[in-house]
Amino acid sequence: MSKVYAIMVLKLSRRSFVAGLPLLLAACQTKTASPIQAGLSLLTDGTPDYATAYAATEDTGFKIPAIQYQKFDPKFLRQTVFYPTSQPVGTIVVDPANKFLYLIGPGGRAVRYGIGVGRAGFAWNGEAVIGFKREWPKWFPPKEMIERDPKLAKYKDGQDGGPTNPIGARGLYLWQNGKDTLYRIHGTNHPESIGTNASSGCIRMWHQDIIDLYGRVELGAKVVVLG
Repeated sequence: MSKVYAIMVLKLSRRSFVAGLPLLLAACQTKTASPIQAGLSLLTDGTPDYATAYAATEDTGFKIPAIQYQKFDPKFLRQTVFYPTSQPVGTIVVDPANKFLYLIGPGGRAVRYGIGVGRAGFAWNGEAVIGFKREWPKWFPPKEMIERDPKLAKYKDGQDGGPTNPIGARGLYLWQNGKDTLYRIHGTNHPESIGTNASSGCIRMWHQDIIDLYGRVELGAKVVVLG
């Protein structure tokens, strides 16, 4: 091989490498750093980084403890799933029987979250809309709840928002026909209740998940709670 020919081959090889470099970098980033639809980063092996998603954090001055996600059935962890439905994109579909909440996305996909739902006799179902969105809202126990548990009477004028408040980090208020249904999608200070029938009808989520959902859902969004 002549010296001139060798130099030409070397130049062509360098040009090919430079031209292909953006594609190579894009492939690497897709594998290790790109956020997936469920708002999760990926580890180097391509699995969701739940340790980061459910880590302890601070939100508007309030400390949120980590979720011991390893102790829960993996199906209750936030993830993107195939969920074909006739409901429009942006709709929230709650499946109390299976303890899932879906935020409908395009292409038959949805972000799925694990939830805690109402005990037998207190569950609610039907269609509503998100009438209000609140960060660390006050909690007002319904009259019926105070009657069942008189100790809650001290909160008849409301309990200030914070980590000990049953509504938790965020509240999505369900309205129907222009009226408050008194049912909410909200955080919980009892993380162990996710995947169970534990609430008085409201839909509980881990703080980290309700914060994620809150940032995605629009005011006025449709909510369907399956019967």
